[in-house]
Amino acid sequence: MVTIERLTASHINEVKSIELMEEQIQFAGTVQDFLQDKDESVLLYIIKSDGHVVGFFKIDTAYPTTYEFCPSGSVGLRAFAIDKKQQGKGLGTRAVKALLAFYQGQLNGDSNIYLTVNCKNPAARVCYLKGGFEDTGELYLGGPAGPQHIMRAQI
Repeated sequence: MVTIERLTASHINEVKSIELMEEQIQFAGTVQDFLQDKDESVLLYIIKSDGHVVGFFKIDTAYPTTYEFCPSGSVGLRAFAIDKKQQGKGLGTRAVKALLAFYQGQLNGDSNIYLTVNCKNPAARVCYLKGGFEDTGELYLGGPAGPQHIMRAQI
C-alpha cells in the first residue's frame, strides 16, 4: 500500500537512504536539495510503500506567483522522485494516485495541482497521466532544462 505523509524528523534517515538515477536528479534535484528546502511556501512530503519511505515530493503553495500558467488558488507539484531500487513496480503511478487522494479537499479551497514535466522525460509524463493528471496541451518554455509539458489535476 502506498501512503503519503508530511516529512518529519523521524523520516530524515530513511529519506537520506533514497538513491536517485542521474536522470531523476536532472529533473527533480538531489535528496539533499529536497531536505534543505526551507522555503515557507513549500511543503515537504514523503511517499511510503508498505511502511517504508520510497520517495518524496514538494507542494509549492506559491506556484501561481512564479508560473503564469498556474491560476491563483492552485498549487504546484515539484521534485517528485522514487528511489531507483523501487522503480519499475508501478509505485510512481500509485504514489501519484495516493497524492491526489490525500489532497482531495485538504488544500483550503485550492482546486488544482499543476506541474511541469520535461519533454525529455516521457516516462514521467506517462506516470502522471496514469495517476490522474491531464496534459493541458501547452508547453512551459522558461526553464533551464528545455521545454516542459504543463499538466494539472483537479483535487
